[in-house]
Amino acid sequence: MNDLSPKERLLRVLSKQSVDRAPVICPGGMMNSATVDVIEGLGLSFPKVHPDAEAMTRLSSAVEEKTGFENFGIPYCMTVEAEVLGSEIDFGTPVCEPKIAKERYASVADVEVRDVKQLVREGRVEAIAKAGQTIAEQNPEVPVIGSLTGPISTAASIVDPMTFLKELRKDKTNAHRVLDYVTDFLAEYAGVLIESGFPVITIADPTATGEILGPKMFGDYAVPYLNRLADEIHGRGAKAIIHICGRMEAVKKYLPELHSDAVSTDAMVNLKAIKAEYDGLTVMGNVSTFALQLQEPETIRTVTEKLVADGIDIISPACGLSTKTPVGNIAAMTEVVKNR
Repeated sequence: MNDLSPKERLLRVLSKQSVDRAPVICPGGMMNSATVDVIEGLGLSFPKVHPDAEAMTRLSSAVEEKTGFENFGIPYCMTVEAEVLGSEIDFGTPVCEPKIAKERYASVADVEVRDVKQLVREGRVEAIAKAGQTIAEQNPEVPVIGSLTGPISTAASIVDPMTFLKELRKDKTNAHRVLDYVTDFLAEYAGVLIESGFPVITIADPTATGEILGPKMFGDYAVPYLNRLADEIHGRGAKAIIHICGRMEAVKKYLPELHSDAVSTDAMVNLKAIKAEYDGLTVMGNVSTFALQLQEPETIRTVTEKLVADGIDIISPACGLSTKTPVGNIAAMTEVVKNR
């Protein structure tokens, strides 16, 4: 089994089949591995890369080569969905990823529902799909992972987030209407990526945490919309990974209810304990991104070795990598996994 390709190894893990070792990946989006070291080495800069399919193809290939991650992950930020849905985007700087400059709507009641089949023809969607298709054709044995911003976080990127969170309680009818709309769009966007050769889709929903929503609203809002999106991804023939940020105590009971093929968590979560508590749950993570940026390679190796020894199914960074993370630290992490 030690002759498995990276793509086959990842898909086998996500299908709960035996493998020779854990895959080591970084799926893009919130967990972007395109660091300054790699970008500057290509003579590219972040603001110019994001809408350019050819530049994304070059950058993703360089990331895979220099970091040792066993996948290609695009896009490199969490603003693709918000841009298409009408929010203003600050495309950042050569060392800073894009961010939301201004949300499109003041309230959930104001949100205009548009045709999602038309929406996926707008913004950067086509460029991302084209880049992924080119990469997949050039590298058939390495998986291309598409990263989506989850339903709660996408909704909070088109409606002022503080207002949106209040209206989850105060205007449930319109809150659900917006989340229905956003989830329909995300499913259509996922479909475009899957048709372009992305066999795995990661959903990162950093606003959908126990600390922000609390357990009841997590169960009422996050779980059903995440599951609906995961079901759509499965129905289109791909695998789904869900990343949950923050501490897990308040929402841990919901993990077995998620329709994902793996659950990715933040660094403070004890994945070994989670695996022991929920038999059969496939877990992913969770090398501290602060350590990856600030510690020495030997520390990174020690942290990674523990995760491997704990039997974590997929090794990856715990959350969003800083663009200033030294590529040598990332390579130290991936080398540990590959040499086991």
